[in-house]
Amino acid sequence: MSSRERILGRVERALADVPKDDTPYDQAFERGYLREHGDRSVEQTVDLLAENLADYRALVHRCTEGELAAVVAGLLAERGSKTVVVPPGLEPAWLAASDAEQVADRAESTPAELDRVDSVVTACAVAVAETGTIVLDGGPDQGRRRITLVPDHHICVVRVPDQVVSSVPQALQRLDPARPLTWISGPSATSDIELDRVEGVHGPRTLEVVLVSGQASVEVNS
Repeated sequence: MSSRERILGRVERALADVPKDDTPYDQAFERGYLREHGDRSVEQTVDLLAENLADYRALVHRCTEGELAAVVAGLLAERGSKTVVVPPGLEPAWLAASDAEQVADRAESTPAELDRVDSVVTACAVAVAETGTIVLDGGPDQGRRRITLVPDHHICVVRVPDQVVSSVPQALQRLDPARPLTWISGPSATSDIELDRVEGVHGPRTLEVVLVSGQASVEVNS
C-alpha cells in the first residue's frame, strides 16, 4: 500500500459516519473574513501599492500610456541592457523607443541562454496593494515563468487602476487557479542565519514596476 492510499484510507474512515446529504464543508461554517483592510479611494489604493512595492525594494515609476515607450527605453538604457526578452503577446509599442535587441520567448531557450539576456519586459495579471505583490499568470503578454526568473532585470508594466486590487482575496477572484501563477513581492532575496540579505538568488536582482495610467506622471522611487 502506498502512502497516498494509506492517507486516503484514513480520510475515508474518518468520514464513514458523515451522512451523504450533510452540508458541504465549504458551506458548513461562516467565514466572515475582511476582503479589504480600511476604506480607500482608487487613488489611495494605487498609492499604497507604490509604497509597498518600494518598501520591498522594487523601483517604482509612474507614467501615462503615451509616455510608456520612452520610460521603458530609458530604464533599459540606464541599465545598459543590450538584449531584452519579449513575451509573444507584449504590445510592440512598449519597446518601440528602445534600441535593445529583442529576444523572443521560445520553448527551446536554455537557462544559459536566458542568463545571457540583460532584461525582460512583461505585463502582469493583477497587482495587490496591501501586500505590494505583482502576480503573473503566464498570459501572452507575460510569457513563460522562467523568463521572469532567470534574467537579472525585470521591468513589469501594471495598468492603473484596472489591474490594481486592494487585497489578496480580491486578486484570487480574478485569477485562474489552473494557470501557472507567480507571486512577486519585490526583487528576489534571501538571507542566511546571520540575516545577511542577498538579492538575485532565485530570481531577478532588480525589479522595476511601471504604473501606467492616464494621469500626469509622478516618479515614486528610482
